[in-house]
Amino acid sequence: MNVEDLKVGRDRLLDLLCSFAYREGDFVLSSGQKSSYYINCKPVTLHPEGALATGRLLLSMLSADVEAVAGLTLGADPIVTAVSVVSALGDRPIPALIVRKEAKGHGTMAYIEGPTLSEGAKVVVLEDVVTTGKSAMQAVERLRGAGYKVDRILSLIDREQGGAEFYRSVGLDFETVFTIKDIQEWMANKS
Repeated sequence: MNVEDLKVGRDRLLDLLCSFAYREGDFVLSSGQKSSYYINCKPVTLHPEGALATGRLLLSMLSADVEAVAGLTLGADPIVTAVSVVSALGDRPIPALIVRKEAKGHGTMAYIEGPTLSEGAKVVVLEDVVTTGKSAMQAVERLRGAGYKVDRILSLIDREQGGAEFYRSVGLDFETVFTIKDIQEWMANKS
């Protein structure tokens, strides 16, 4: 995909996120913090155009040696799936892994769903919204516990509330498609 197509896709994704994911009001986040805004990416990442744009953008951010994408259920489920499907369409099939918050209560009692990869396989963790960084870190720890190499996290949105700094402090590379400033500036210009 060329740079111009990625820019168009990025702009469309930003428009969808502002239209369907961003809300202002009084909210309590999963981190326990209070916030004057809330971002729920699922209406966008489950939207056909949103999923396609998400898959294309995040796939373009992956290095050639990445063997899988993974994320903590539920927010990352549509994201890892979108990247995996788009990768297969481009003749670079990358499997998706979904990391459970709790071990499966039956059968294999697995924490990780998806194809089994070789020991040391390079996996990138995907996240919808990063606040403190603790959610994606849970996925990193589970994946490392399964023998995979994880040193990078990609996110759709960084709330800029310490997540990026936390990842750097534990030796993880972090990159985001948008920051909260991008979202709020887009909203202000639409008004």
